[in-house]
Amino acid sequence: MHITTDRLILREFEPGDWPDVLAYQSDPRYLRYYYWEGRSEEDVREFVGMFVRWSREEPRSRFQLAITERGNEGMVIGNCGIRLGDRGSSVAEIGYEIAPAFWDRGYATEAARAMIGFAFDTLRLHRVWATCIAENIGSARVMEKLGMKLEGRLREHEWFKDRGWDAFIYGMLADEWGSSGRREPRQRDHGASI
Repeated sequence: MHITTDRLILREFEPGDWPDVLAYQSDPRYLRYYYWEGRSEEDVREFVGMFVRWSREEPRSRFQLAITERGNEGMVIGNCGIRLGDRGSSVAEIGYEIAPAFWDRGYATEAARAMIGFAFDTLRLHRVWATCIAENIGSARVMEKLGMKLEGRLREHEWFKDRGWDAFIYGMLADEWGSSGRREPRQRDHGASI
């Protein structure tokens, strides 16, 4: 599967992508809202390997793609994906992350918009939802820019780094996407099936 936006290419992960992922997942700015204190080569090889395995599942229900800049498709700067709860489900969770060196460029919004378009326009899902740590204002802003609605705050939903963290839950329905006038990304589908 391959999705092209104005500035990005979202593509399947390859095993050799792990060094780029390790580089950004080792950044303290990235680690702030994760339970990890640090990342190792072994951790990240398994992380990338999981996405490679997901891409080979038949039928497919998880689509986690590497984010690259157009013209520099070899360097992974993040990932974004749609994960159905069960095969045949009409509801999916979206998740994304961007290397801190590429924050504040709108890349997370651009990638997530493409994946939401894939979820509603190609997979014909009914609902897409996401959570983020409430203090992660940047992630919450991405969801708001996408037109997702804040559906609630889960108090101390996550426990890591010796404290409880509240989480926001956001959601969007297919008719909200359709009425929003969102432009579909240019998409080349290479065997994406569920």
